[in-house]
Amino acid sequence: MIIDPNKVELSTLHSALVGAVAPRPIAFASTVDKQGNVNLSPFSYFNIFSVNPPVLIFAPARRGRDNTTKDTHENVLEVPEVVISTVNYPIVEQMSLTSTEYDKGVNEFVKSGLTPVASEKVKPPRVAESPVAFECKVNKVQPLGDQGGAGILVICEVLLVHVKDSVLNENQVIDPYKLDAVARMGANWYTRAQGDAIFEVPKPLRKLGVGVDQIPESIRNSDVLTGNDLGRLGNVEVLPSADEVQAFAKTQNLKANITELHQQARQHLEKGEVLEAWKVLLYADSL
Repeated sequence: MIIDPNKVELSTLHSALVGAVAPRPIAFASTVDKQGNVNLSPFSYFNIFSVNPPVLIFAPARRGRDNTTKDTHENVLEVPEVVISTVNYPIVEQMSLTSTEYDKGVNEFVKSGLTPVASEKVKPPRVAESPVAFECKVNKVQPLGDQGGAGILVICEVLLVHVKDSVLNENQVIDPYKLDAVARMGANWYTRAQGDAIFEVPKPLRKLGVGVDQIPESIRNSDVLTGNDLGRLGNVEVLPSADEVQAFAKTQNLKANITELHQQARQHLEKGEVLEAWKVLLYADSL
């Protein structure tokens, strides 16, 4: 499929974009208008863009069907403050309910059954049930267009962060399993950061990996190893020496079948034993 944004219906383009750019974190944004009416609404055009200064940006897009703007956008123009609360699995259904287009002035905290808690530095309340909340001032509201579907960037500077102790690990760092975060996919789909959906990949920031191009061709062209396997292998700084490979082979009683050796190497990789996988593969390459 090839999609030209200038030649398709807006709904088709929207479906492709939100279906492919996923998962997206959700900004559960609470705002107030100049009369003090509270609004609570979720936006998945959202992320962190700076730590110093701490800046979050979310985008309440203009409605595609009639080109109207949302209460959140109008509120931050009147009162340039917002609290962005994190959405986790225990509140996902209540969060979804707040996306209903109630009339202006209707309090989504009441409609959803969520609990407002007074903020310390800004006027909008935060969501008591949310594991993390960011009190922010709005530095800038930047429209990206004037037609239906156009995003409106709300650039927010974080003034205060609330983190529940229940989502912290022993090192006082947010534990992804305890956070149980939810992210947006396309259509009605969401994803939950839990179980096998959470995994670690060693970051090659403090070392210079050899790269996939330095992996022997017989290993690169393996029918067993995947692209992820090759990426993990390419992240080591130094390959095991021939003596190390031979010593390892003697202790492991390695077989002479190339396919079986590559399968054994994969098993090591699945356990995070990258150097052991390398030794098996280099032994196989020497046969």
